[in-house]
Amino acid sequence: MAALAALLGRSRARLLVELGTPAGTSQLARSLGMAPGAVGDHLAVLRTTGLLVSARSGRSVLYRRTALGDALVAGATPTAR
Repeated sequence: MAALAALLGRSRARLLVELGTPAGTSQLARSLGMAPGAVGDHLAVLRTTGLLVSARSGRSVLYRRTALGDALVAGATPTAR
């Protein structure tokens, strides 16, 4: 995750990794110990860059990684040699 954090910043990298399963802003804020407003700002940037997409689910908006986001997370994860 260090390489991903160097590229995106620590908070955005943590959010991208956490979104291996879809989640909403409040859920992410609670699980990562971040302010909801800060989470929302970071999610907007990640969405604009094509690393996340959002979809409404009832009254909530859920975010999930795109294929590009998945590839970035996978590429930053060390593999066994």
